[in-house]
Amino acid sequence: MDAVRVSALRERLAGTGWPESALAFAGALRRSVGRRTARDLLLVGTEVYEPWHLAAHLDEEAARSGVARLAPTLLRHRVEPGAPAHLSYGLSGLTEARRGATVLLVAPAPSEAGLLERVQDARRGGATVLTLDTGDPELAGLAHQRLTVPTAEPEPFDLVQHLVSSATGAPGSRLARLAAQLTGSPVAHW
Repeated sequence: MDAVRVSALRERLAGTGWPESALAFAGALRRSVGRRTARDLLLVGTEVYEPWHLAAHLDEEAARSGVARLAPTLLRHRVEPGAPAHLSYGLSGLTEARRGATVLLVAPAPSEAGLLERVQDARRGGATVLTLDTGDPELAGLAHQRLTVPTAEPEPFDLVQHLVSSATGAPGSRLARLAAQLTGSPVAHW
């Protein structure tokens, strides 16, 4: 993102608290996977929303920052026959998640009961659960860390996902510097 777009985004988000909230959430995500081994970040969406775009951004940031643990395994509700390897992981990954795994649930609408049960199973198995959601009351007691994007907010859910993925980079990475520019604060505390 160039300096002009960073400046425009900063102006657009000024006073909303979103850059700071995204930075804090990204820090929690980074710390969670920082204690884990590679490929233990499980990313899952709802039945109607698959966070493939966030998966791509996190994978890109993992490569840029040199923090392989940020590359998520995208868990899908429906795996098509013959799907490429990186798109062939189903929800059974939640049931199998144990201590050391991090589950990131992205839910722009309320989550269905079956998904919540599987995420709860992962939590009971010792996985750390983080959610990016729009205020689903069912997630209140489920997440260790939560970033809620109220539907009344003027900033779209996708923009907050961009802020989170951008802020996960290692201090000094291009995207981490962008996050610091947006918030006006350094990211060295990660």
